[in-house]
Amino acid sequence: MKIGVIGTGAVGGYYGALLVKNGFDVHFLLRSDFARVRDHGLLIESVNGDFVLDKVHAYGTPEDMPVCDMVIVALKTTQNDHLASILPKITGKDGIVVLLQNGLGGERDISKIVPSSSIIGGLCFICSQKINPGHIRHLDYGSIRFGLYQKGGPSGRESLQLKTVADIFSKSGVPVHLAENLEKARWEKLVWNMGFNGLTVILNATTDQIMKNTASRTLVRELMIEVIAGARACGYDMEDKFADTVLSATEQMPAYSPSMKLDFEAGRPLEIDSIYWRPIAAAEKHGCDMPKTKVVARQLDFLNRAHK
Repeated sequence: MKIGVIGTGAVGGYYGALLVKNGFDVHFLLRSDFARVRDHGLLIESVNGDFVLDKVHAYGTPEDMPVCDMVIVALKTTQNDHLASILPKITGKDGIVVLLQNGLGGERDISKIVPSSSIIGGLCFICSQKINPGHIRHLDYGSIRFGLYQKGGPSGRESLQLKTVADIFSKSGVPVHLAENLEKARWEKLVWNMGFNGLTVILNATTDQIMKNTASRTLVRELMIEVIAGARACGYDMEDKFADTVLSATEQMPAYSPSMKLDFEAGRPLEIDSIYWRPIAAAEKHGCDMPKTKVVARQLDFLNRAHK
């Protein structure tokens, strides 16, 4: 099986390298990092053990890549407009597209680009950072929760392909869980993302600093409660106490700057639409307003435009 990776950053670089290390045939599509990775491979610093891949299959254009049976999309959602010109060229007929992104709506968008492919969403619970081109630092965690995007009812082929994806990652040492309902799982991940991502930018703080301050911790919880209410409005069973479960788990994390904060500091576009505005719109469609979350999203919009 040929596996393609689009986006060799903190997520795609880490998981793609693990697959290579464990014997899978992986092909990386890169842009600005292409020459560096082609010539020097990938360096992974990890809490589970550092390793170097001196040589990987690296490509600068989709035309140079082989057609792949499975394509992992690990771009930031702000770059998804490139997918329409990439995925049809490198995804095999009846292939698999694995979307390792945050936020809502990505699977639906991709299903329109490659309608014959099985679309599998992956929610990554990982602390990792891209330090330099081809250099990834994995700080903690690393599990993925996979779920099938169901355009209708799941077919036997799609269910088998979900198992195939889970097995590939599991054999590569990744803790894997399966979600019965992908959309609900995305809302559960959003409880953390919408609670913390924006505030780390606005307050210029790491997650541990936010947790240690009573005022900011209270605000995070209030945002989480709004997200949970939005999930319930969309038909997903979720109790307010889930916010406390998420906060307790965050207390065990090392000091961490989420990708949105790192993007802001590097002058890159922020994933505001997929992580904030799409969930807000989905909740509003079902009669649920998220006023505090809208304030955060509007502040992020201002900062995003101001630092371009």
